[in-house]
Amino acid sequence: MIEPYYKDEYTTLYCGKCEDVLPQLPEQSVGMVFTSPPYNMRTRIRNGEYTERERSEHFSKKYQHFHDALPIEEYYEFHGAMVREMLRVAPLAFVNIQIVTGSKEAWFRLIGDFNKHIKDVIVWDKGEGQPAMHGDVINRSYELILAMEANTTAGRAFSKKYFERGTMPDVWRFGRGGDGSANGHAATYPVELAAKAMLGWTRADETVLDPFCGTGTTLVAAKRFGRKAVGIELCEDYCQIAVDRLRQHELFVNENGHCA
Repeated sequence: MIEPYYKDEYTTLYCGKCEDVLPQLPEQSVGMVFTSPPYNMRTRIRNGEYTERERSEHFSKKYQHFHDALPIEEYYEFHGAMVREMLRVAPLAFVNIQIVTGSKEAWFRLIGDFNKHIKDVIVWDKGEGQPAMHGDVINRSYELILAMEANTTAGRAFSKKYFERGTMPDVWRFGRGGDGSANGHAATYPVELAAKAMLGWTRADETVLDPFCGTGTTLVAAKRFGRKAVGIELCEDYCQIAVDRLRQHELFVNENGHCA
């Protein structure tokens, strides 16, 4: 196993490719996965064919160190392999996706491939979406969270959950973006989004995994609510931002005697 980039009582963070690190994690070794893979935002259509966007300054460039423009078949194969790994290491996986030009075909195929594992679909209602990149498409103000189980039991009932009957909605309304501490990353989600899943499907001291952890929002949510966390991130700059956020949170708790 590669050496962690950062480790404390609650958190272990690896700087590397998830396809290299995930297979090294033991089977069913964490309680839950919560993650948001790259959307393939820099793929566009030209003359009826998929191609990469030319303008690097375009707001579709969400990541500093990742081009986010895989060929559709490669995107499909990669994320299928990663979902299989997630369901190997955890009984539950919550995978946040957005249906954009570069991801649409792949995720619709993947939803079919994993239909027996998908227990339900949660809508993250962001309230307002960015203007569409193309004049002939609709604005996107929501994202989807695929709630998946490793077991392929029939129906929608979860084998493991900690919310009371009638208390868990299928639309989660949180504004887009983070808490301002993830500078340098344009594709963040709020801490509350990851926390909603953790509080509904894990207990304190269980471990949450994020194999595309970016600047560490899932890790911060886990630490805030007493969960352990494992993160994997390709970009060292994002890893350092994640470490800074975790340390800021720890400082806040130590100074105030409670979690935010």
